[in-house]
Amino acid sequence: MSFSDQELKNYAAFAERLADAARAQTLPRFRNGIDVANKAGASFDPVTEADRESERVQRELITKTYPEHGVIGEEFGASGADRPWRWVLDPIDGTRAYVCGIATWTTLIGLEHEQKPVLSVIDQPFTDERWIAFNGATLFRRSGETIACKTSGVTDIKKSRISTTDPRPTAYFTEREAAAYARIAELSRIERFSLDAYGYGHVALGELDLIIESGLQHHDYAALVPVIEGAGGVITNWQGERVGSDDRNEVLAAATPKLHAAAMEVLRG
Repeated sequence: MSFSDQELKNYAAFAERLADAARAQTLPRFRNGIDVANKAGASFDPVTEADRESERVQRELITKTYPEHGVIGEEFGASGADRPWRWVLDPIDGTRAYVCGIATWTTLIGLEHEQKPVLSVIDQPFTDERWIAFNGATLFRRSGETIACKTSGVTDIKKSRISTTDPRPTAYFTEREAAAYARIAELSRIERFSLDAYGYGHVALGELDLIIESGLQHHDYAALVPVIEGAGGVITNWQGERVGSDDRNEVLAAATPKLHAAAMEVLRG
């Protein structure tokens, strides 16, 4: 990768500007009776004015500041996605939580160079929590204080706190995937559901140990990789390969390499 540390610091500062711009759109509309539309036809995939407006202002800011960069966003698709630098935006990851007034939704911002993740932000405006990851480190900011993130160090599945967005085979998992997840869930100490990307921030903080997902999209996972790896965790697909390299977009995020390897063995059955 051909870029300087200073260049990356500048991009990190800009990523936080993008997060602030999104906050200005999402936060005033949260718990404020916002209208919800369905963009998935027969199934239900909610979208709101907050989703669209927050992505719109972020894209405008990118175009104004870095017109040579590409953008991939959940709501408005791809523009210049073949360019060396590209931003990957999910204005509200967890729209279902957003429209239910539950503060586990986040704004996701990823920056990729030559299709490889180099920087990311996970931002939760209502609780004023932000994870920013670059240069191999992840920082957590809340209410003016900043700390370095470090995963829990848990290596034993039987002691693990695990999460997935929805364990049902009628949601994101297939029947086979749901059964594989259930094998790990049976071994784990605690399960929590419906955290979306917010859960990955808690793996980075050492508050969760293992997340298992499938059926994600590029905008869902692009920001996750730098945050987990910068805190000392491991994140791959279920085969130990790069996230996004399989046709199901599986994700396996773990606090430690040993826990990751153990989970991968159980998932394989």
